[in-house]
Amino acid sequence: MEDRIPALVLAAGGGRRLGGRPKALLPYRGRPLLEHALAVARDAGCAPLLAVLGAAAEEVRERVDTGDCRLVDNPDWATGMGSSLRAGLAALPADAPAVLVLLVDTPGVTPAAAARLLAAHRAGAGLAAAAYGGRRGHPVLIGRRFLAEAAAGASGDAGARALLAAHPGELVLVECGDVADPDDLDTPADLARWTATDPKRP
Repeated sequence: MEDRIPALVLAAGGGRRLGGRPKALLPYRGRPLLEHALAVARDAGCAPLLAVLGAAAEEVRERVDTGDCRLVDNPDWATGMGSSLRAGLAALPADAPAVLVLLVDTPGVTPAAAARLLAAHRAGAGLAAAAYGGRRGHPVLIGRRFLAEAAAGASGDAGARALLAAHPGELVLVECGDVADPDDLDTPADLARWTATDPKRP
């Protein structure tokens, strides 16, 4: 059977620009944002699922239906996304062929976009990122041989940025602008825009 590719959802953010509302708990289409992100990964065919928690971790555990997702605590979440990426990578199965990294605050990422990155990996890509009009965005796929380097370079809010910048010749950009929306959710205005009825939103 074809190797399954895990998904890692980074969901530790405290929503500082949203008045301290943890991003994992923000409402989107009638459920918490983390549930939406996990559904995207699951529908794309990822397995197993992992999510890194930080801000209000206990509340997230109580209020979010995470199903069979493995929850990873990041006590250093306030230092930025890099620490969450390191925590998540450390929790991956040892035999994972790659990992698809998704951000909880990009609700416009769809299963179709995620599936395109999985297909790119199965076609030979060791590093892949969704692109929107040719511009790199999320999610990002990291192959096994890059996992240690990804963890070593993750600091502050950079996440996998250092890894991708170090290997431009091996990074495959997978156009997803026709099936997904790259906008993130950082401010009250973003939240209002995302939760408004908009048939163009995925």
